[in-house]
Amino acid sequence: MTETAIPLAVIAGRLRDGRMSCAALAEDAIAAHEARGPQLRAYKSWEADRARTQARAADALLATGIDLGPLMGIPVSVKDLYGVPGFPTFAGTDEALPADWTRAGPVVSRLLAQLGIVTGKTHTVEFAFGGIGVNAHWGAPANPWSGRDGPRAPGGSSSGAGVSLVEGSALVALGTDTAGSVRIPAAFAGQAGLKTTYGRWSNDGIVPLSSSLDTPGLLCRTVADLAFAFAALDPEGGNETPARPLSGLRIAVPEKFFWDDADVSVSARVTDTLALLERRGATLVPVEIPGCEEVLAIFRKGGLAAAELRAFLERHFPERIARLDPVVRLRVQEVEAMSGLEYLRRREELALWSRRADSVFAACDVVASPTVAISPPRLEDVADIAAYARANMLVLRNTAIANLLGWCALTLPVGPDALGLPVGLQLMAPPLAEEALLAAGRAIEQTIGTGADLMGTCPFSS
Repeated sequence: MTETAIPLAVIAGRLRDGRMSCAALAEDAIAAHEARGPQLRAYKSWEADRARTQARAADALLATGIDLGPLMGIPVSVKDLYGVPGFPTFAGTDEALPADWTRAGPVVSRLLAQLGIVTGKTHTVEFAFGGIGVNAHWGAPANPWSGRDGPRAPGGSSSGAGVSLVEGSALVALGTDTAGSVRIPAAFAGQAGLKTTYGRWSNDGIVPLSSSLDTPGLLCRTVADLAFAFAALDPEGGNETPARPLSGLRIAVPEKFFWDDADVSVSARVTDTLALLERRGATLVPVEIPGCEEVLAIFRKGGLAAAELRAFLERHFPERIARLDPVVRLRVQEVEAMSGLEYLRRREELALWSRRADSVFAACDVVASPTVAISPPRLEDVADIAAYARANMLVLRNTAIANLLGWCALTLPVGPDALGLPVGLQLMAPPLAEEALLAAGRAIEQTIGTGADLMGTCPFSS
């Protein structure tokens, strides 16, 4: 077992008892990036010397008994929407944003206060507005599981985040999730990802897409690592959430919607996993979630995000609208004629369906579905704007529901599809139920194995 395959909780313990060093961990991350970075292109900004300096400082402090927090000395990649002092913030645009956008908000401040080692800023879709992971200004990171038929989408909008974990240059990745932007890249890369409840973690210090829906989130190699990192960064503090018993876990399985137009092998992989969980003691509960079609209809029209991004751009960067990535500009321009009345109607309708949909949790602990209904598409197959729009909507459909209904959600890998590409299982839980969600995810992970167990060695990780 390599050092980067060891659980975060174990690594943290070894850094403190001297069996591992922060400097060596940083050198492993740097070496991994130097070996695989040119192929994978996960990062917009990379600072090896900064990481080395901070890792040595962490070692010196630990040697004197000063412990700043669980993530001390852990390599972390940060999506290039977050402000991180010393790093430019591009937000996927064609030039760096003003220096004010490099200021650390509460999430990054908690990371830096623990002396977590920021390895660099990972690529994002421009202003985070897209689920495929492409960027006309900087290109797309390569999905590490791509085969000989060409590079595939990394998933967006946190497009470099999942790739950085597979690369081995980070053990934790900070992303954001407005309609699936943590869970999609995690699922496409065979990693675990957590979307927090709106408002649980502050969006301050993060370039916004949608002020009504944006949520900070985490990507890690395993759900166990997610639980460790979540406890370290959550403002409420608390201990790492352990696994709950699988026996008695009530898993709601929607009979429609999430499975429509899904790839056969993706559906089969998720269905087989759920059947295994039932044999091991979980209870599967067939349900119909009210409002899915209705809130998706709003989402297809741009939801709240298109209008809110347009308002943000008009206020701060009007000169950049004409220079936007075409797949982003098209959606921003579509809301030019949208009235304030229509915007308020959408907000009210989403709130109504959110209240109604919460009733599903009276009969279950979590709702399960495929994270993404299709395999990661080849980048050349989504180069045309019309093809992109069709694929983008299908990629975002399953994940967007949790955002639109106000739930927290995670994804964990459940094995390969027929193409050998990762498949994710999405679990959704009520607002502010992250601990229960992580406990359920850990129970499932302990039953089926981690992504590394299920997927084997990635072509780009060895």
